[in-house]
This record gives sequence, C-alpha cells and structure tokens, in this order.
Amino acid sequence: MKALVTIGITVGILAGLWTQFSTPFGLITWVGFVGWACYFAAGGKREGLLKAVPATLSGALWGSLIVWTVGAVTLPAAMPIAVGLAAFAMCVQAKWRLLSFIPGTFTGCAAFFGTSFDLAATCFALALGTGLGWLSEYAANRISAVSSKAEAPSQQAQPVQ
Repeated sequence: MKALVTIGITVGILAGLWTQFSTPFGLITWVGFVGWACYFAAGGKREGLLKAVPATLSGALWGSLIVWTVGAVTLPAAMPIAVGLAAFAMCVQAKWRLLSFIPGTFTGCAAFFGTSFDLAATCFALALGTGLGWLSEYAANRISAVSSKAEAPSQQAQPVQ
C-alpha cells in the first residue's frame, strides 16, 4: 500500500476518534489538531515529536507570560510591548535544540490565546495532538510493513526447464 494511503487511513481514523471523544472529555479539539500538524511540520518520527512538544508548550507558556505581564503592567502599550518582547524571546530560544522549532512555539502561543488563556487545557491538547501525530505515523508504517510483506512475490526456487 502507498505511504500516503496508509497515513491517510490512520490519520482519518484517529482524527474521527479524536473529534468524537475529545470534547466529552473536556479537551479542546482544534488545539489537538494544531499539535498534530506541528508534529508533521517538525518532520514527524521521533525527531518531530521531540521538537514539536517542547516548542508548542513553550509557546503556550510565553502566551501566559504575555497575559500576566499585561495584567501586571499598567502602560497603555503594555500588550504590544509584551508581545514584541515575547516574540523576540521565542525566536532566540531556538538556539537550544530542544526549543528549535520556532513555528511550533508561535503556534503554541496562538493556541493559548485562542483558548481564552486556558494554559492547562492548551498544553494538554497540544501534547495529545502531537502524540496522535506520532501514533498515526507509527500505525501507517506498521500497515505499510505488513502490506509490503503480503504483496512481495514469492522467493521460492522455480524448477529449471
């Protein structure tokens, strides 16, 4: 089976399950999909997981720091200043390998703002979403491996005529 077909099957099944069960369990469905997308955008596999999770979670933390700063500082321009400083820091932190996926950091921050500042729910859904990305790719690889074994021609010796 082709790689895109198997990944499509596993993503489709897991996306349907995530959509069905995330909300009843108090999870933010769209944030999980954001984490899932970051997993693939970070390259997938183990490396994508290790890049996407810390980056997206750090972004959510930067978002919470922005909100805290705006609440603590009574300047009229507190928001743009806090956002500008945090955006600078989100880029500079990429010097550390663990936090090198800048798009994930900005995505995590945006997701935090999109959830009306629910840090715990944002972080949990981002982490679960990246985990679903990994699971969908892992399952697709397993299906491809089984499928390629089934499609392989027999290697038995043929009688010479």
